Amino acid sequence: MTTQMIILNGGSSSGKSEIVRCLQAVMPDPWLAFGCDSFVDALPARMQESDAGIGITADGQVSVGEDFLALEAAWREGVVAMVRAGARVVIDDVFLGGAASQQRWRKALGDLGELGEPGVLWVGVRCESAVAAGREAARGDRARGMAAAQADVVHESVVYDLEVDTSRTESLVCARTIAARVHDGEDPVG
Repeated sequence: MTTQMIILNGGSSSGKSEIVRCLQAVMPDPWLAFGCDSFVDALPARMQESDAGIGITADGQVSVGEDFLALEAAWREGVVAMVRAGARVVIDDVFLGGAASQQRWRKALGDLGELGEPGVLWVGVRCESAVAAGREAARGDRARGMAAAQADVVHESVVYDLEVDTSRTESLVCARTIAARVHDGEDPVG
């Protein structure tokens, strides 16, 4: 089985979205891109900043409620259905629950998500907290403190096939590293 799905996990402002855009540019086959931001944007307005949905405090802490988790599970199942139908998909996610978040993806993936199964490539996107915080400030669309709060916690006990670090490595180089792993397992392309 070839890689059909790439799941990128990293904290806010770690560079995942830019890596996804670069991946779509360098991969020879078309890949669909979906991310946690687009999922959150698709939620009804009443679920944003609510106890049942998603809440973000002034210092960047994120909390999610039961309704959010139920819709997120359905969204994951839908993404996996596209993969099963033949689409190649790259996911940009933030595992707020660390290993528990990865397990929720594994549940949705079923046989595609088994450890060692080549159908899914798990990629950790690391970025030093200070670098991510600087990007967060430059973006201006995130609560200050979110990047620092998430930089390490999203990786706790998560098992990856590959890790990249955007602290000092350009997104295109990271994307080429991932693409090399997907296509033939060669050393990163620089």
